[in-house]
Amino acid sequence: MAYYTWILAFHVMSFVSWMAMLFYLPRLFIYHREHADNKAFGDVVKIQEYKLYTYIGVPAMWATILSGTLMLYLNPGIFQSGGWMHAKLFFLAILIAYSFSLNAIRKKLIVDPYYKSGKYFRIYNEVPTLLMIFIVIMVVVKPF
Repeated sequence: MAYYTWILAFHVMSFVSWMAMLFYLPRLFIYHREHADNKAFGDVVKIQEYKLYTYIGVPAMWATILSGTLMLYLNPGIFQSGGWMHAKLFFLAILIAYSFSLNAIRKKLIVDPYYKSGKYFRIYNEVPTLLMIFIVIMVVVKPF
């Protein structure tokens, strides 16, 4: 299974790319909301939000999911190595839901640039950080 490590490398690179979108898109929402009165600025941010989500985030998310699924298929015994993989997959499911929620928020901001507050988006921006911490701990430390 020499190719397994290549799949793992691709998986990690995909995850890093996906996380970049998850970290930055809510920051764009903050700018979008806090500069709602500046139409020209809002138009630029809308384009950035769309391109970041559509061209980077979604492909990276699916590449992460598909490469991870392939690794589980090639190494099904990993489920007997402890509950850490089940916990990782649980946090991953939340991360996927969060990712889709960003697109819903992006669409709401197009219609209503005053949707939620900058403070709300600052707090919402911390969700992927917490999930990433849990996922990395599960994979590296394998606490159970």
